[in-house]
Amino acid sequence: MIEIREIVKGIIQVVINRPPANALNIEAIQDLESKFVDLASNPPAYGVVFTGHGAIFCAGVDTRAFNGYGGQQRLVMAQSITRMTAAILSLPVPLVAAINGHALGGGLVLSLCCDWRIANDDPKIKLGLPEAVAGVAFPAGPVEILHHELSGSAVRRLTLSSETMSPQSMQTLGVIDEVCARDDLLERAHERIRAFADQPGFSIVKRQIRGPLADKVSALAREGSEPFWTP
Repeated sequence: MIEIREIVKGIIQVVINRPPANALNIEAIQDLESKFVDLASNPPAYGVVFTGHGAIFCAGVDTRAFNGYGGQQRLVMAQSITRMTAAILSLPVPLVAAINGHALGGGLVLSLCCDWRIANDDPKIKLGLPEAVAGVAFPAGPVEILHHELSGSAVRRLTLSSETMSPQSMQTLGVIDEVCARDDLLERAHERIRAFADQPGFSIVKRQIRGPLADKVSALAREGSEPFWTP
């Protein structure tokens, strides 16, 4: 489901492998949380690449599973998502998203937890936050991440319209940092991780700049309050 690979020494790949769309049910969300908790407590020498298996990065919440959940299970899912994002944000080493395909809803939020986002340059790829059209509220952690990582106009536009965009358009909005050919994606991610890790002060500066967001989402995770997901 969630695979950990070390293809290059000192760089760990976290791979969502849940065909056909790498969508997340409660078990996958909790597995991601567990994997990142372990990585934060025992980080690799250089950093972590976060990617998806196959042709999709992550399609967000598994709607089929979600529709089968009762109110209490949906609340557990929301709380689990906030804990998962808190775990991802706690990683002290460089974390680069290698967005190999579609990243929708929670899938795009996962990339926003990363320090750098590189996307496949295929213009047919769709990136977006279509929760409104799907009839699903954002959990508390992702809301905090959206407001921290995106401009106010980008948050408004992407969430209220459910508009999906190409990687190139998302780069223009400042959501994506780089685009490159699919075949170059992992190599580019490895290069970016090494460039970050070679800076002696990276971990300190990451804590200064991204630490407040990590602390806020961790506090939300401890509270477990999800007012828009009350059973």
